Amino acid sequence: MTGTIVCFGEPLLRLTTPVGQMLTQASALDITVGGAEANVAVALRAMGHGARYVSALPANALGDKVLGALAGAGVDTGHCLRAPGRMGLYFLEAGASLRPSAVTYDRDGSAFATADAGAFDFASALQGARLLHLSGITAALGPNGVALARAAIAAARAADVPISFDCNYRERLWSAWDSQPRAILMELLQHATIMFGNHRDMTLLLQKPFSGDGPERRHEAAQAAFATFPRLQVVASTARTPMTQTHHRLSARVDRRGDHHQTADIAITDIIDRVGSGDAFAAGVLTGWLEGGDAAQMARLGLAMNALKHSQHGDWLRVTRADVLAFDGDGGGDVRR
Repeated sequence: MTGTIVCFGEPLLRLTTPVGQMLTQASALDITVGGAEANVAVALRAMGHGARYVSALPANALGDKVLGALAGAGVDTGHCLRAPGRMGLYFLEAGASLRPSAVTYDRDGSAFATADAGAFDFASALQGARLLHLSGITAALGPNGVALARAAIAAARAADVPISFDCNYRERLWSAWDSQPRAILMELLQHATIMFGNHRDMTLLLQKPFSGDGPERRHEAAQAAFATFPRLQVVASTARTPMTQTHHRLSARVDRRGDHHQTADIAITDIIDRVGSGDAFAAGVLTGWLEGGDAAQMARLGLAMNALKHSQHGDWLRVTRADVLAFDGDGGGDVRR
């Protein structure tokens, strides 16, 4: 291993309808563990890197289920708190044909969303860490979520640990309270070394459109991010074109201050589950960063892990490093023997 990445955020239980059934029709739901930062931690472990998860969970069987699943994936959960409150949930209505998937959140009053930032021993959790990874979802939970994000970032800055920040803009979460997403995200991103976000995120943050098509527009947005956030060294994003629910086209891009790389478009067909694919992408880019790779390596690893996530149910990418390195994007269906 080349060091530990600390992931801070809220784990969720995901309850998914059977394909072809609306939430109002379903009589049974599949239960899996998810949450953006937990997804990244699991995917990093699959690539052989240390992942430490910091969070707060209820002291009941649901919290036990989440901790057991994370520990089973090799993630260090020793800095997770058991706190008052409930388990955060989200319901996924699986899309089909021309009907898109839909998410319903049920996480108000969760143990994480109501946790006291002072209860976390961030200094201890960050010992030996190469990076802190968190996302805008934590801040989107409400004023206490903003306080949690600020506390984690302040601790990382004090420990001289670089910060990776995924914008992960969630309109339904931000709109549920009297929020100021632009001001809050601008504040948090000032401390980031690595940013996951595209031209739409930068349009929200800078309140200006970006011209051009495809890669040119994303390159322009990345340059604007570098100009706005002096600490920033890497901007990573994907571009997705859905053809149908089960057929998308996908590419990846990584911009650094010294170089950039745009991958070719690949076709992803027979999609099983796309939720969590952005987190798998983040884990691929972070793997390249940890291993001293250039923009091309980061983009290729991110694209491979993103694409492979579409083949698995649930939020988590559970593959081996060999699977990722063998990925060539041609969709070959031969059996490995």
